[in-house]
Amino acid sequence: MMRVDFYILADVDEIARQRFTCRLAGRAVAAGKRVHVRVPAAALEEIDALLWEYPPDRFLPHARLTADEPSADKSSAGEPHPATPIIVAAEAAAPLHREVLINLAADIPDFLAGFERVSEVVLAGERAAARAKYRSYRERGYPLFHHELDDWE
Repeated sequence: MMRVDFYILADVDEIARQRFTCRLAGRAVAAGKRVHVRVPAAALEEIDALLWEYPPDRFLPHARLTADEPSADKSSAGEPHPATPIIVAAEAAAPLHREVLINLAADIPDFLAGFERVSEVVLAGERAAARAKYRSYRERGYPLFHHELDDWE
């Protein structure tokens, strides 16, 4: 059964969420998992750029997936190559990987079926919205885990 983890950061700025996402994706890849990072379209370029440089001692191989912009790492079908361990995708894009989903979008996607794990990364000022998501996941019967992170860097 799919597991859902809520990571509550003491930080309030978006760059902290993005840096934590890079670390979380890196840990998943190190464990042999493939990751789908679902982001609002406006944050797609920022996360894509950050994965090239953060954390500074590590390269995180990834590709970007949007409906209207080609990826740099493509299969013959024109999609990011399925062997790429991290796919950063706009919220409307369907996932290529169904192992780990890191959801940075405001909603819960319709395509949860088949994922082993979902991670919700929440900033300190977003607790009310996170509670609504938490209730929704609980109503669907998923096991939920809560992590308060004060000093994660």
